[in-house]
Amino acid sequence: MWFFGRNLDWAQVSESLKRADPAYLLLSVFIVCLGYMLRSIRWKVLLEPITETSLKELFATTTVGFAAIFLVGRAGEIVRPMWLPMRDKRVRPSAALVTIGLERVFDLVSLISFFSISLIWFRARAGHEAEYDSIKLVGNLMFVGAVVFIVMLVVYHWQSERFIGFFERLLDRKFVPARIRYIILSLMKQLAVSLNMLRSWREILLVSFWTLMLWFAISLPTYFVLQAFGLELSFVDSIFVMGVASMGSLIPTPGGAAGAFHAATAGSLILLGVDREVAAAASILMHLIYFAPAIVFGLYYFFHGDISIERFRSLLSSEHAVEEIRSEPPDLVVNS
Repeated sequence: MWFFGRNLDWAQVSESLKRADPAYLLLSVFIVCLGYMLRSIRWKVLLEPITETSLKELFATTTVGFAAIFLVGRAGEIVRPMWLPMRDKRVRPSAALVTIGLERVFDLVSLISFFSISLIWFRARAGHEAEYDSIKLVGNLMFVGAVVFIVMLVVYHWQSERFIGFFERLLDRKFVPARIRYIILSLMKQLAVSLNMLRSWREILLVSFWTLMLWFAISLPTYFVLQAFGLELSFVDSIFVMGVASMGSLIPTPGGAAGAFHAATAGSLILLGVDREVAAAASILMHLIYFAPAIVFGLYYFFHGDISIERFRSLLSSEHAVEEIRSEPPDLVVNS
């Protein structure tokens, strides 16, 4: 926060905030809400190879989870796989955890793809060529890394039985705690089940489609916030801003990466020639628009849901983890 706020004229930042067009901001909030529904639909598709789920409960869990990320940072990610089994008894925590991992893979690949493709048309402003070259290098390296990771997942899917068998033998040692062994092997089996979607082009296309719609629903609010400040920036510019902002949000700080998100977003806008104070104001509103709907929905479901804090603690406990993980995931089919 200090890095973001240093050397800013906060009076000018305040004036810029007051001049923002509320119509664009309200439209952005509506699209962000739609984005949470798109996340829920995609999560339902990812869970289909394992179990049936309720879209209503998935939406409630998604908003509670993002509210938790805003309050405590990336540590709040654990709320979603623990919260859903309390609302939908058909879903086990390990299944929810593995599918959220797959969700993050699709998100990362989509974000990097959007970002890398936008760099093809993006042109650096005079005086910022060095910064642009550095960002382009990082974006291309991340794209290569994402492709390699996808290849590794495909290989694991094809040879999951051998990988699981290898780790069963590797972990069958006296010095390896039984709980650790159960957890690792169960997650590997759940991952194998989740990756069964790779057998079906229909499921791959469905998840890819909903992921594309989701990131389109994220990039549009970014563009509309920039329009709210009257900035003459293109949609490609907004994708560049979204990419840098999303990478900044990966830094695990409370408040939904507060400070890191603001510094990254404002920095990307300054590279685009935006005044420092206007860039700061845009980053503040952008952060609020991304998270405010989740906080409202999340608090509503938190206080109106039939949720037991004691049961939540039980799900997080190692004793329950061992009990839950001992049982095999349903319909486990792996390739030899």
